Amino acid sequence: MKNKFYITTPIYYVNASPHIGHTYTTVAADVLARYHRQLGDKTFFLTGTDEHGAKIAAKASEAGQEPQQFVDLTAQEFQSAWKSLNISHDNFIRTTDPEHIKAVQAALRFMYEKGDIYLGNYAGLYCRGCEQFKNEKDLVNGLCPDHKIAPEQMSEETYLFKMSKYARELLVKIRNDEIKIRPEGRKNEVVSFIEKEGLQDVSFSRKNVKWGIPLPWDSSHTSYVWADAFLNYLTGLGWQGPKDKCPEMWPAEVQLMSKDILRVHATIWQAMLLSLGLPTPKELFIHGFFLVDGQKMGKSLGNVIAPQDLITRYGVDGTRYLLMSATAFGSDGDVSWQKFDDKYNADLANGLGNLVARVSNLLEKNNITLNIKISASDFKKDYAAAMQELKLDRALEILWQVLRRADETLSARKPWELADKEEIKKILEPVAQDILNVAELLQPFMPETVAKVIKQFSEPKIKKGEGLFPRV
Repeated sequence: MKNKFYITTPIYYVNASPHIGHTYTTVAADVLARYHRQLGDKTFFLTGTDEHGAKIAAKASEAGQEPQQFVDLTAQEFQSAWKSLNISHDNFIRTTDPEHIKAVQAALRFMYEKGDIYLGNYAGLYCRGCEQFKNEKDLVNGLCPDHKIAPEQMSEETYLFKMSKYARELLVKIRNDEIKIRPEGRKNEVVSFIEKEGLQDVSFSRKNVKWGIPLPWDSSHTSYVWADAFLNYLTGLGWQGPKDKCPEMWPAEVQLMSKDILRVHATIWQAMLLSLGLPTPKELFIHGFFLVDGQKMGKSLGNVIAPQDLITRYGVDGTRYLLMSATAFGSDGDVSWQKFDDKYNADLANGLGNLVARVSNLLEKNNITLNIKISASDFKKDYAAAMQELKLDRALEILWQVLRRADETLSARKPWELADKEEIKKILEPVAQDILNVAELLQPFMPETVAKVIKQFSEPKIKKGEGLFPRV
C-alpha cells in the first residue's frame, strides 16, 4: 500500500470573515498536501468551519439574521477565499452538515452510555470570546490575554466529560511522542501543564444555548462547541459514529493549528479519542501568531489583514510565497505591508521573476536550443529533509539560495557581452537547468507560476514569456 498522509487545519469559527491567520494555516496545510501528493502518497486534506455556539448566535442576532443564514454566508466567505488561493482541500466540512450532526450525537451517546459523560454543575471564569473556562493564572491583569476582556463568573448545570480518567494515559503518550507535539517547546508546555495542574473533568454541554447540537438523551442541553467541533476530523472522512469502522485515513499524520488552541487539542480532543476507542493523531504541529506591533492579529483587536487584500497586492502565488517565507514555521512572525512589499520585490520581482526573464530573453535573442529535463539536483535532498521536518521557510530558503547563486553566475560571467553562441550556451544551460529543477520543487508553494516556468523551460527553444511578478 502507498504511504498515506492525512492533514487537517482547525475548522475556523465563523463569527467573522477569514483573516491572515486562517490563511497562513490553510496555505501551509495545502503546501504539505501538495508535497505529499507529489511524492505519490495517498493524501487527504481537510479544512472547514465551526458553526455552533453562543458566540455565533449572538453575532447572528447583531446582524439581524437567523444563525443558519449567518453561518451560511460566512462559510461561503471561507470557501471563496480558499478557492481564490488555489487551496486543494479534499473536503470542506461544516459542523451544520446533517451527517456531522448525526455522528456527533452518536459519539456523545456512546461516551454517555460508557459512563464518560455525566450530569453535574460547572462553575468558573468563562471567556465568551474563547468560549472556554479560564483559570485565574491564565489571565493578564484579570483579562483574557487573547480577547482583552474580563471573564465572567458562571455556574450552570452541565454534562461533564471525565477527562481526568484519561490524564495518566495521555501524559505517557505525549511524553513518549506517541502523540508528537512540535515544536519541542510546545510539547514541554503541555507536559508541564498536565503534571502541575492535572486534567479536570470538562463541561460538555450548555443548557441555555439553543444554537448547537441537542444531546440525544437530553434535548434541554446542546453540545458544548469544542465537543462538537473536534469530531470534524473524523466526520470529514465520512465517519458516522462509534458503530462505524475507523476511517482508512485516520489517524492524521499532521494536525496543524496555532498555539492558542494547543491545550484543548492536546487534552480534550485526545481524551475524547481514548474514550471512543480510536487511535490518536500522530502529530500536532503548532505554529505561532502573526504579530503587528508586537500584538497578535485577531478579529477582536481590529488589526486584521484579509486574504483578498494580499491577493490584490501580490497575486495568488506571491501571497502564498510571502506567507510561507515570512517567519520560521512554528514561531511568531512580525509582519507589515512594508515588510511584505520589500520581500516580494527582493525575492519575486527582482529574484525569481527577473532571473527567469533574463535567461529566457538571452536564450531567445541568441537563438539557442537547449534540451534540458527536470533532473536530480544537489539541493533536492536538503529540500526534502526540510519538508519532512515541516520547516517550510527553510525549504524555500534552500531553493532561493540556488536562484541567488544562478543570478550571481550571470552577473559575474556577463553572457550578454559575449558574441560566441556556444560560450553563451555554456553559461546559460546550467542556469536554465537550475531554474527547471527549482521549479519542480517549488510546485507545492506556487503551483500556477511554476507550471508556466516548467512549460517554458521544457521547450527546446525557450522564449521570453510574460513577466511573472511586477514590482510593487
